[in-house]
Amino acid sequence: MDPFIIKKPWVTEKAANLAANRQYVFLVQSTATKPEVKKAVKELYKVDVTGVNIVNRPAKQKRYRGVLRNSDGGQKKAIVTIKEGQKIDLT
Repeated sequence: MDPFIIKKPWVTEKAANLAANRQYVFLVQSTATKPEVKKAVKELYKVDVTGVNIVNRPAKQKRYRGVLRNSDGGQKKAIVTIKEGQKIDLT
């Protein structure tokens, strides 16, 4: 398993609201699969994962003075649900 499947936690207001329901959001590699993310979270944070949802954010073209420039690159996020009674401290 690649130890760098998980790039970083995704900390936003919406992600903080999900944490109240035992769901945590992570930015992951574009090649990551659900089983890989589940295994990586289990090893890194020592919690039991009950579910993983993957969200692909497509790349967007950036425009500067009417001219298309480089894209911002897409991102892949994983929303991980953990077992009741467990917690991940992301601070």
